[in-house]
Amino acid sequence: MPSLKHDEDPAWGHEADAACTDTEPMGARRVTTPDAATEAALTGPLADPQPQARFFERDYKLRTDTVDQSMRLRLDGTARFLQDIANENIEVAEFTDTDPFWIVRRTVIDVVEPISWPGELHLSRWCSSMSTRWTNMRVTVTAQHQTNPFNPEPRPTGRIESEAFWINVNEQGMPSRLSDIAIEFLSRTTEEHRLRWKSMNPAPLPEASDGVDGSPADRLHPLRITDFDPFKHLNNAAYWEPVEEELLDHPDITKGRFRAVIEYLRAIDYAGGHEAITIRRRREGDQLRMWLLIPGADGELVVASTVTVTKLPDDYYRAAD
Repeated sequence: MPSLKHDEDPAWGHEADAACTDTEPMGARRVTTPDAATEAALTGPLADPQPQARFFERDYKLRTDTVDQSMRLRLDGTARFLQDIANENIEVAEFTDTDPFWIVRRTVIDVVEPISWPGELHLSRWCSSMSTRWTNMRVTVTAQHQTNPFNPEPRPTGRIESEAFWINVNEQGMPSRLSDIAIEFLSRTTEEHRLRWKSMNPAPLPEASDGVDGSPADRLHPLRITDFDPFKHLNNAAYWEPVEEELLDHPDITKGRFRAVIEYLRAIDYAGGHEAITIRRRREGDQLRMWLLIPGADGELVVASTVTVTKLPDDYYRAAD
């Protein structure tokens, strides 16, 4: 489902959050302790499809502009493929005329088996849970790896599991009830019809560090005009670029299986004159935490997005059938 705008106006967040279990306005960060449900969502594998699930499927060629110097598919590259299948899915869905506008609030990417170039990707997309205004859309990405002179060694089949929390909005960007057509269509693949929002990145924003206490000082991440979409907002995939840069200092997290979670809280728009975002990060055990900050109306830094990247155990997912 294409993102017309994502969290474009914090005003709509009040309505969305009021209907969800987290009731703070969009972008506000409360000091919270994850409950059992949140902990399960953070640490448990993403849901398998129901037996009756219908998939939207597409094949893509893995491109060199989506991989890093070791030929691994980057997180921002993964996000672009997820956007591609979402756009193509909505174009042919039965509700494309009645529910054309969607925004993404969260994306979860579980790297189960690394994907690297060259290779052919197969993406399967379906609805895993829903309510009357939003839905979780699951995507399984598998890669049949190939060899060439630059990467001559055979590799096992790559696998990434993903889930995104999508909100249906009207032309003004406000949450809107799904049409009867969309509800009927999406409910074919899931029995969970009472989806509620719960943050998977609940850690509060830490105080800025001068580096003396051992915590890294804030750094700036420059933005480019090519990072912005036709709606003058930072493209969802571009949020992952500073994450990839930060992970260079944490190779142990991405050495095996890992989970990356991004939650979009405020839009970063071109009209706002945002030439850079401030990155605040902390390492807690096997988890990297990041806060992407922009100046608020009063000039003080506010959270635009939160990110966690967490090392996963080797037995986190069962082997693919």
